[in-house]
Amino acid sequence: MTIREVPPPLPHPALADADWADCFEMIVPGERLSAEAVARRAFEQMPSWVDHLMALRNLLVRPFGLKHDSSEIPDGTPLVGFFPVQSASEQELVLGFDDRHLDFRIVVGALPEPHGGTRASLMTLIRRHNWLGRAYLATILPFHKLIVRRSLAGLRA
Repeated sequence: MTIREVPPPLPHPALADADWADCFEMIVPGERLSAEAVARRAFEQMPSWVDHLMALRNLLVRPFGLKHDSSEIPDGTPLVGFFPVQSASEQELVLGFDDRHLDFRIVVGALPEPHGGTRASLMTLIRRHNWLGRAYLATILPFHKLIVRRSLAGLRA
């Protein structure tokens, strides 16, 4: 089960004017998974080092007035992990929110494979608003790629 980076299909309706994107995918053999199942497996059981990185991120962005945790999401909004759900279907779940520095979406895909299994994908779409959004993305990018790969690797369980 190889995780590979693939070209993101742009523009994407989840964030049509995104100015940055990436996409990673893998085949989960023998299991038919919905997009929600992929998202829950990927994001709801993260290793402790990811939790520590997110806590550090939240501490660092607070002085800039950026959203820093799910407590800022309106009550009743469905969540997967700490991400609010924007839209959902069997094959695609869109997570994310808009903020002062950037808007982001995570598009979770789950497509049936012809010989069984699921082609699971995690695409990140970002629209940067200002210098803070550009600086933020540049800072987190190495961690982002590591976390996305780890999230997909969690589907093996």
